[in-house]
Amino acid sequence: MTDQSESTVPDKSPPGAVVLASGGMDSATAAYEAREQGYKLFLLHTSYGQRTEDRELECARRLADDIDAAGFLAVETSHLERIGASSLTDEGLDVEDAGDTPDDEIPDTYVPFRNANLLSMAVSYAEANECEAVFIGAHSEDFSGYPDCRPAFFEAFQSVVETGTKPDTDLSIEAPFVEWSKTDIAERGVELDVPYEHTWSCYRENTPACGTCDACKFRLEAFQRIGVRDPIEYEQRPEYAE
Repeated sequence: MTDQSESTVPDKSPPGAVVLASGGMDSATAAYEAREQGYKLFLLHTSYGQRTEDRELECARRLADDIDAAGFLAVETSHLERIGASSLTDEGLDVEDAGDTPDDEIPDTYVPFRNANLLSMAVSYAEANECEAVFIGAHSEDFSGYPDCRPAFFEAFQSVVETGTKPDTDLSIEAPFVEWSKTDIAERGVELDVPYEHTWSCYRENTPACGTCDACKFRLEAFQRIGVRDPIEYEQRPEYAE
């Protein structure tokens, strides 16, 4: 006979979080960080006409499998390509080599107000699934050149979320690496066993990575500084990264 004095308390399911999964190492590390914090993950990937969109989508799908995501949503946002003004989406503009952009200028790889577009979709996805957080892998070396990667931008966007969602929605914008360097992220990712061989950072090529654009440079330097060989293939791997 069941002891009526004992009550069964149902297990509380883990809170949900949407991770903006670009296919790159920063967002992959953010996904593993969110999982480490106990979240059930929903991954959102966007293709917006970037040069390497096929490879990035492939990597994002693989990440969803690797991390056993509760949901994976791939969305096409071709309006960013039609708007243009970025070498990532406009074939008429060349992606500059690392170091070609003066420190006081915005790189030509900046996609105008991209993160506001992506975060808006992530918030919609999160609210629809009653999630408690949206994770983005932006970091300090991003906001040195991209205005929509600054801490102030994420703080402002948090206010937009609180104003524009349902009264009972409690959703936080999480940028856990916003004060970190790429090297810090690589080091944390190695600790979390992030499968970096399934990530892509190159701005120019689907395979192999060029090794000479800003994204490749930051990535290669990060791995070099922590004494780990970057596991992806490069067309040109600088001597310092061997």
